[in-house]
Amino acid sequence: MDLNLKDKVFVVTGGAKGIGRAIVIALAEEGAIPVIVGRNQADNDMVKEEVAKLGVTTISIKAELSNPQDCENAVKETLAQFGRIDGLVNNAGVNDGVGLESGNYERFVQSLHSNLIHYYLMAHHALEALKASKGAILNITSKTAETGQGNTSAYAASNGGRNALTREWAVELLPYGIRVNAIVVAEASTPQYDKWIQTLDNPEETLTKITNRIPLEHRMTTSEEIAYTTVFLLSDRSSHTTGQLIHVDGGYVHLDRALIKE
Repeated sequence: MDLNLKDKVFVVTGGAKGIGRAIVIALAEEGAIPVIVGRNQADNDMVKEEVAKLGVTTISIKAELSNPQDCENAVKETLAQFGRIDGLVNNAGVNDGVGLESGNYERFVQSLHSNLIHYYLMAHHALEALKASKGAILNITSKTAETGQGNTSAYAASNGGRNALTREWAVELLPYGIRVNAIVVAEASTPQYDKWIQTLDNPEETLTKITNRIPLEHRMTTSEEIAYTTVFLLSDRSSHTTGQLIHVDGGYVHLDRALIKE
């Protein structure tokens, strides 16, 4: 299926690693121009080289998105280079373990900047360009907003905010034909996740317990599976889909716990 994405410009935050990188590559495979936004320029440029091998010319932008000015600059640089934005993928963030008991005001607010506030700022600054293109916004969010996890108040609150903004923006942007959707991620295999699992006392045993709880095939969701759904939702092949929180999680959040593999 041709998704009609050739030469369209999509800004992808956190585009150098994990889910973000997979989205960048999937967009490039469709002939789209993914703009890679991330805090480490060396990582950004490595993915830029991967995109170049697919025959797509793009740019990478160094940005610390918890800094509001960097959000504005990333949008301005994209527009200066390409003159348009057809879609925004808000993806960057980290489960930083700021809990209720273990956290404090400063860490909680910093986590909101790292995980939620830049979602708003990127959309705010890209809005005029998205109006012109009748583009789309796709927010990557986490199951923690719906299930809780423990000791991660700030990240859970941020993802609750991401979900709420998805629905709110879908309503506000109806007059402009801008569609807004979210993909809710549960247990996905990423470098960040792999790094976290290795910090535990029994990483292999813990990983087995986790995958046994995933109903479909008892395995982790891949970054590519999230990316393929993202690209579809950004395309006009999903032209009447907006305001949706789509779970790409092998049934982890919603299917019966009786399906857990012993």
